Amino acid sequence: MSYVEDLKERVEKIEKGGHEKYHQKNEEKGKLFVRDRLKLLFDEEIDIEDAFFANCMDDSLPSDGVVTGIGRVNGQAVCVMANDSTVKAGSWGKHTVEKIIRIQETAEKLDIPMLYLVDSAGARITDQVEMFPGRRGAGRIFHNQIKLSGRVPQVCLLFGPSAAGGAYIPAFCDIVIMVDGNASMYLGSPRMAEKVIGEKVSLEEMGGAQMHCSISGCGDVLVKSEEEAISYTRNYLSYFPASFKEKPNKVEPKEIKSFEKTITDLIPENQNAPFNMYDFIDRIIDEDSFCEIKKKFAPELITGLGRMNGKSVGIIANQPRMKGGVLFPDSADKAAKFIQLCDAFNIPLLFLMDIPGFMIGTRVERAGIIRHGAKMLASMSEATVPKISVVVRKAYGAGLYAMAGPAFEPDCCIALPTAQIAVMGPEAAVNAVYANKIAALPEEERPAFIKEKQEEYKDNIDIYRLASEMVIDAIVDPDKLRDELIKRFNMYESKNVTFTERKHGVYPV
Repeated sequence: MSYVEDLKERVEKIEKGGHEKYHQKNEEKGKLFVRDRLKLLFDEEIDIEDAFFANCMDDSLPSDGVVTGIGRVNGQAVCVMANDSTVKAGSWGKHTVEKIIRIQETAEKLDIPMLYLVDSAGARITDQVEMFPGRRGAGRIFHNQIKLSGRVPQVCLLFGPSAAGGAYIPAFCDIVIMVDGNASMYLGSPRMAEKVIGEKVSLEEMGGAQMHCSISGCGDVLVKSEEEAISYTRNYLSYFPASFKEKPNKVEPKEIKSFEKTITDLIPENQNAPFNMYDFIDRIIDEDSFCEIKKKFAPELITGLGRMNGKSVGIIANQPRMKGGVLFPDSADKAAKFIQLCDAFNIPLLFLMDIPGFMIGTRVERAGIIRHGAKMLASMSEATVPKISVVVRKAYGAGLYAMAGPAFEPDCCIALPTAQIAVMGPEAAVNAVYANKIAALPEEERPAFIKEKQEEYKDNIDIYRLASEMVIDAIVDPDKLRDELIKRFNMYESKNVTFTERKHGVYPV
C-alpha cells in the first residue's frame, strides 16, 4: 500500500467515527452523526479541521471524540467544537480537552464566533489525572469561555447530555438551544441523586430540555429536532457581528406584514384589559424578522432580536396577556442577560412598556425580587448602545425604571397617546390615599366619590402634561411609530459613550 493510499484509508476510518452500533443507537433517537450536523451548520463543508488525527494510535478513539475547526455560517467564519457521541459517548479525554482549548484560543485570536455542539457524557474517569486538574485541564475550557464572553458570540447547540462539570459549557454561552427529548444538562445524574441524597427523579425532571427552557432558565430555545436547532443557530448568528469590535451587518430591508388591524386598533382603552404584545411587535419590525429568546421562560416578558429597515435591534417588551406583564425575579433575570448580550455586540435596544410594576408579596420577597430587579436595572443602566423606550400604555412604579425610563438616560422616551406614567394606577392610588374616607362614606356615595378621584388622578398623570414637563420626548401616532423608531435609530448610530470610569461594578447577583 502506498503512503497516499494508507493516508486515505486512515482518514476514511476516522471520519466514520465510532462503532456502527452507536450510529444505529443515535439514529433511533433521531440524532445525527457529528459530521452530518456540521454539514448542515456550515455554508459548505468545514474549511479547516484541527487535530483530526488526535489519538489516532487508538482505533477506538477517532479524533478523540471531538471535531474542532473553522467553517462559514452566512459567509462569516466561525470556530466550532462538536462532540462525537459515537466515540465513548462523546466523553472527554486528555486530547479532547486540549482540542477544545486550542479552538477557543483560535476564536480569541481571530475574533470570530465560537460554537459548541454538545453531546457528551462528561469526563473519562480513566483519564482524570491527565484531563481534569491541571493548567491545561478541563477547567481551562470554562476559563476561556469567560474570557470570550462579550468578546465574540458563543452559542451552544445541545443535542444530547452535558453532564457534571461539562454542564458549564452551556452555562457560559450566550444562548443555549436544546433538542426536546434528547438534550439534558445536570451536575449530578438521577442515579447519583438517588445514591447521594436519596432523591428518586427522572432525567427529564432533573435536567431535561423542557425543564431547563421553562423552569430553570438554563436553556433559551426549545426545538423539536437537530435540524431545527441548526436552522435557528444560522438565523440567530445573522443578527450579530463577528466580535464586539464590529457592528451587525445590515440585510435587505423588508416592510412589515400586512394586517387588517393597525396598532391603534390593537391597544384597548382600558389600561387593565390584556392585549397581545407579539401583535404589536409584528407591526413595527421587518416581516418575519423576530428571533425570540427564552420564549418558554418567564413569558410575562418578551425578549428577542428583530430588524428595522434591515438593521438588528434587541426588543424587551412587557406581555400584558401573561400575569398582566408584571415583573418577577425570573423575568428580571431574563431581561438582564438579554440586555447584556445586545450591549456586548452593539445591538441597539428597544423597550416596549406596558407594565404595572414589580410583583409584591412574601413569595417574591423571599425569592429576592429586590436583588433580581436591581440586576435588571444595573444591566439596563450600563448599556451604552442606542436605547429607546416606548410607553405603549402604562408604566407604573419601578416598572418605569426597569424598562429604561427617563432617569436612566435612554436616548429618548417616546409615549403613545394611550400612555400613563405614574407611581401606581388610578384604582390603587385612590384606594391608597382615600381608603379611610371611602370607608366613612355611606355605601351609596362611594362609587361616585371613587370615580371622581380617579378622574382627578388621571388628569394629574395625563401624558400631555408629562410631555409639557419634558418627562417624555415625544408623543407619537401609534401607526407612525415604526417610521419614528427607524429614523431615531439611524440618528443614534454614532452614539459613543462610556458609562463611567472604574474597574467594574459590584453587582446584586
